[in-house]
Amino acid sequence: MSNARVEAKRRERRQKAIADGWGRARSHTVLDHLARGASLSTESLTGVDGWAVVDDRGLITPNRARDAEPGEWAWVFAHLLLHLGLGHLDEAQLADVEFDAPYWAASCVAVHRFADAVHVGTPLVELPDLPGTDELALSRSWRETGVPEPFRALGTGGARPCLRLAPPMSRWQLQYHGKPRPWTERFARGLIASATEAMERAADARGHTRHRRAMGEWDRAPAWFVSSFPLLGAAAAGFTLVVDVDVVRAWNIAFAAVDAEHGEIYVNPAADLSAEEWRFVLAHEMLHAALRHDRRALGRDPYLWNVACDYVINGWLVSMGVGELPDGCLHDQQLTGMSAESVYDTLSTDLRRARKLVTLGSREAGDVLGDWLSEPDAVQRRSSRRAGAKPPPWRDGDRAGGVDLDEFYRRALTQGLEYHHAQGRGRLPAGLEQEIRALDHPPLPWDAQLARWFDEHVRAELPVRGYARASRRQSATPDIPRPGRVRPERLDRRVTFGVVLDTSGSMNAELLGKALGAIASYALARDVPAARVVFCDAVAHDAGYLAVEDIAGRVKVRGRGGTILQPGVDLLQRAADFPADGPILIITDAQCDHVRPRREHAYLVPRGARLPFVARGPVFRVA
Repeated sequence: MSNARVEAKRRERRQKAIADGWGRARSHTVLDHLARGASLSTESLTGVDGWAVVDDRGLITPNRARDAEPGEWAWVFAHLLLHLGLGHLDEAQLADVEFDAPYWAASCVAVHRFADAVHVGTPLVELPDLPGTDELALSRSWRETGVPEPFRALGTGGARPCLRLAPPMSRWQLQYHGKPRPWTERFARGLIASATEAMERAADARGHTRHRRAMGEWDRAPAWFVSSFPLLGAAAAGFTLVVDVDVVRAWNIAFAAVDAEHGEIYVNPAADLSAEEWRFVLAHEMLHAALRHDRRALGRDPYLWNVACDYVINGWLVSMGVGELPDGCLHDQQLTGMSAESVYDTLSTDLRRARKLVTLGSREAGDVLGDWLSEPDAVQRRSSRRAGAKPPPWRDGDRAGGVDLDEFYRRALTQGLEYHHAQGRGRLPAGLEQEIRALDHPPLPWDAQLARWFDEHVRAELPVRGYARASRRQSATPDIPRPGRVRPERLDRRVTFGVVLDTSGSMNAELLGKALGAIASYALARDVPAARVVFCDAVAHDAGYLAVEDIAGRVKVRGRGGTILQPGVDLLQRAADFPADGPILIITDAQCDHVRPRREHAYLVPRGARLPFVARGPVFRVA
């Protein structure tokens, strides 16, 4: 066999030993949490006596020219990962110490003390009796007396230290990758996970069967809201966390998604988030549901609407300091103070860029699961609900004491707002507080809003007093006549309004019935004798003045396609027998062309429909 082939096989054996050793180190729960943020360098450490070194970004550089067993490499990697976990390279700790030989040696002593409990791999050094002093105090002592000989070579770098600092991150790296998470935080999460596994194994050894999965950081976040963040405490108690790997994989959920109707938050357990980041994510999803973003799209593009709501919610949570914004989440300081509707209008100017923005859920459905899901997705969502799962509080709304969905969310947020202010938890963003108070004072029904619009723009002639029709005489002075109240009969000032009615084949008969019924009720109560009516489908049909109670009987829905409403509006605006200040009410299903009235006007459309243009007048949505 040639020397080249022998060297190639030896190199292959070395690389395999390194890979196997890295895998053995990651088999330990604590070390695995640290290794998720670390990586092995493709370069090789030089020097015959060195094994590996690690920098503050978690980059481990092994000596790939060294012949060793996987167990020895596992011990080396465990040593370096524990350096990271104990914070020996964290920025906060390095700010208070000198990064010199006494510090490196004292840090290795601290790692070896902890490694006795980890028991990973085959130890490479014979350990002396380790002092019990912490590494900071020990390094200060050795800085004065010098490092004793037995403690000078306890690391994995040989003649050099096994710790080193990476070059400072550039502005570009900080902007796109963000500040790295502290290693001590990963270490704490690993210890919690390891302790949980140990308790579960002990329970299994005693014959107890586990009926639930291991607790994660997402499970602890709702309890934090109940105890420490009253604004969302009541809302958090009404949600069920669904942690199902198959579901999140099928829906491609990156972090989490919410279904407000079922009171479920779908959590991706594979997401590598800290406790603070899970609090942020769950608060984000609860606000989506409580503010009913799934119902407020009103014909907008569902995913783009989801993105707009994400920008608004994330801005609120960042300003309140609730948890920590995960890397890659949507946040823009320039959108601070804007409503979701305004953000949507801003994003819609560049749809190609906006569609690339990623929510906490999937790119197809976002993280707000609502009625826009396709039927197969809806069936899958319903089937994914776990048997025996706790039903949401509004599910039994027909029973005594139950509440409906909107009432539950309204009560949860308004009570949370009161508790937040009562306990002095700080100021809230103005936009969030306004939306919560708006929930406490819901808008008027559409018919009441329509009647108010009529009262404002349909000017009725007020009655006057005159002797043409005498009033009743007072019993005390029966001989004195008094003027009576009469309504002036002036043909040039008759009270009326115009109606442009969409009669195309796509028009909903239910919408027509509700709209015409509301118009008739108002007109009869205000003594409006007739309205000027124009029917529109592909062309305009002038029906003249009709008694308001007879309009419904004259409507004939024509089976043609698109609706052109502008000719009907122009007909009324040019009509000599229609008052110059007469308002126009346009009733349509929103599947129409662009309309440009030049006088007071309003639109009556079905709930959820969206006009294909920016309306200049009020839009009333028939529920």
